[in-house]
Order: sequence, then structure tokens, then C-alpha cells
Amino acid sequence: MKLAFFSTKSYDKEFFDTFDNQEIQITYFDGHLYKDTTNLANGFDAVCVFVHDDLDEETIKNLSENGVRLIVLRCAGFNNVDLKAAEKYNMGVYRVPAYSPEAVAEHALALILTLNRKTHKAYNRVREGNFSLERLRGFDIHGKTVGVIGSGKIGTIFASNMMGLGCDVIAYDMYENEELKRKGGVYVSLEELLEKSDIISLHCPLTPETKHLINKDTFKLMKDGVMLINTSRGPLINTIDTVEALKSGKLGYLGIDVYEQEEHLFFRDLSESIIKDDIISRLISFPNVLITSHQGFLTKEALQQIAEVTVKNIRDFEAGIENDNCVKL
Repeated sequence: MKLAFFSTKSYDKEFFDTFDNQEIQITYFDGHLYKDTTNLANGFDAVCVFVHDDLDEETIKNLSENGVRLIVLRCAGFNNVDLKAAEKYNMGVYRVPAYSPEAVAEHALALILTLNRKTHKAYNRVREGNFSLERLRGFDIHGKTVGVIGSGKIGTIFASNMMGLGCDVIAYDMYENEELKRKGGVYVSLEELLEKSDIISLHCPLTPETKHLINKDTFKLMKDGVMLINTSRGPLINTIDTVEALKSGKLGYLGIDVYEQEEHLFFRDLSESIIKDDIISRLISFPNVLITSHQGFLTKEALQQIAEVTVKNIRDFEAGIENDNCVKL
């Protein structure tokens, strides 16, 4: 199996090189896969892609004409793949649905704790010899109501972590998770969750129904000064409405590991460049906003599991096995 590996980073090579052998021959490409780069996959059997690779119909058509039979995603989400086109061109699609869900859940907690206790600001102050405590006040997380939107594996682990801190957890999901209920979580309507929560954390997939789930209308239902955390997908939040909520004080804290237009920014070093995205520049200017660049998954355990499951998906495809990671319409 000849595998064209796109959007490659050093940490990808570290974990996938173990499986680069005669059975699977990996060629790494730094660039994204989209319609204009499909020629790089000419003569390969499969492509391995990440969240910002664009597999629309034209891309998939070109891949098929180049001999590609398989798309393996090294991520859980597959909203960047045109599944109708994949079916049309008889292209297998596999994903990694759950890689160390603890990693993302723990990153959401890290955003909460950092935003609240302002440890990032304290760190920079002390390095400059400033030991003042002015403007570093936080609040007790114990006893607060935490709203979890999306109660799959990551959402349930996050909820359990917050219960461990003494929080009351309420959740909203179209499908209730019995494990979360056993642990003490209570399911409520979305409206009730928005109204009662001191902290809201998003853990749902991006679908046409969830795009801009957080918008000017849902902000109106929230408490003044609420904390909003998003470690799932950027477009769950209407960013322009979020800026207005920050300006008005309705939104007291914002912690995001994903961003609506992140494909033009994240996973790149732009420290010597002019950032042309005015919205993220505005977000960065707020003192109560914390942005990380899609690093929630970035743990040793998660990267190891991503590599292992991706290779298993390739082997199963070669063996004609449609395992639970196979994505179909």
C-alpha cells in the first residue's frame, strides 16, 4: 500500500515512521490536499489527511483518476469530506473516531483554569519581575454549574472531570448518555442549559444543524459574564456575534482551541507575518480571551493511538473489512 501523507508535521512523522515499511510505504507532503494538489497523489493507493485538507467532489474525482482507492482521516471529524462523491467514485473513507478523548477533555479544563486564575498572565508578569496580584482575581470553580453541549466520549469525560471539582453538571444532547447520568449529570433542554450555566463547554460535532449553534440569539439566553469554551469545531460559534458578546460584557470569558477560519492560520508559524484576519486579531486583543491553536489532541498517547488506528484502518481496507471506523452516508 503506497500512502500519500498530507499536512505533515514533525510529530506525525515521529509516530507514523514506525509503520513505514514494505507493507505500508509512506511519502510525506507538507502541504494541504485540495483540488490543485491532487497530482502529488498520482500513483498512490491511499491518502492520509487531516482536518484542514479539502476533499470536495473535484478533489475526490482527481484522486480516483490518479488511482487512489482510500481516504484515511487521522482525526474524528469528517465534515471536510464529500461522502456522496466518495461513494460515487467508490472511494473508501475511514477515520479515527476516538483518540485519547481524555486529551481534549483535559485541554478544555486547562482553558477554564487558565482563564479563571489568569496563570498565563501571572507567568509573564513574574518573568518581568512584576509580583503584583492586581487584576489576577478569579473565582471558585467548586459549586458552579457547568453546561456540557454534546455528551459523547469527550463530553462525558469532561463532565466527570468537572464533577470531580465539585461542579453541578447539566448536559444537552439529542441522544442521552447513560454513563453521564450514572455519574450524576442531568440532561436539560438547550435553553435551560444556556440560562443556568456559569461555564459552557462545547463537545458536539459540526453538522448543518450545529453550525453557529452559539450566536446572538443564544447569547441572549446566557448569564451575564458566562464562560464559553470550545475545543470541538470552530464554526459551532458565530465569531462575529461572539465579538459583540465580549464587547457588551455578556460573555465574560472565552477559551477556544478551534476557530471558524482556522484553516488559514493554525498549524503554521506566522510570527513574522501580517495577520490578515481582522476577527481573530480582535479576539486576541481582549484580555478575557484565551486562544490555543488546535492543540487539544496533542498528547503522546493520542498521537500514538491515531497512528495505530489509522494503520489498522488501512489494513482492514486491504482485507476488505468495513470496521466501525468506516464512514458512509
